[in-house]
Amino acid sequence: MQDYDSQVLKALIREHALQFGDFTLASGKKASFYLDCRKVTLHPHGAVQIAAGMLHLLGNNVPDAIGGMAIGADPITGATITLAGWRNVPLHGFIVRKEAKQHGTGRQVEGPVQPGMSAVIVEDVVTSGGSALKAVDAAREFGLHVQRVLAIVDRLEGGRQAIEQAGLQLDTLVTVRDLGVNA
Repeated sequence: MQDYDSQVLKALIREHALQFGDFTLASGKKASFYLDCRKVTLHPHGAVQIAAGMLHLLGNNVPDAIGGMAIGADPITGATITLAGWRNVPLHGFIVRKEAKQHGTGRQVEGPVQPGMSAVIVEDVVTSGGSALKAVDAAREFGLHVQRVLAIVDRLEGGRQAIEQAGLQLDTLVTVRDLGVNA
């Protein structure tokens, strides 16, 4: 089960991550549904499908590194670099802290990455694009060359436009429409 199957991923998201009710999103916006993708990124079959999906989205355009904002991107990054390692794809992972730590090296970007490397940012759910763009800013400040953002789900609520306005490409595995939700 190391090949990406969008139908399997959609079924896992519907079963484990998609909830209906009254929710306040990280952006502060009110919503009638919530996607808790940690329930899929930390699920054994979900992690494999997401990793295979991320590698599928990268295709032959594999950067030096992949990572994103802690903690949502951490299991995506971990699963993707693990599967990449099994496939002999040289892909390093990194974590973007919400703020630089005040001890040790004082870094905001952690991992086996160096300034000048190419990178993509990963995200679980894109709503406004704000979290992904914060990760992009931190990675670029560190010295990584970020061109793309990859996400599991696009809520179709303006995130794609914000990311594209920042000069980046957004590729997602699914949208809320693919899950049967009208955005």
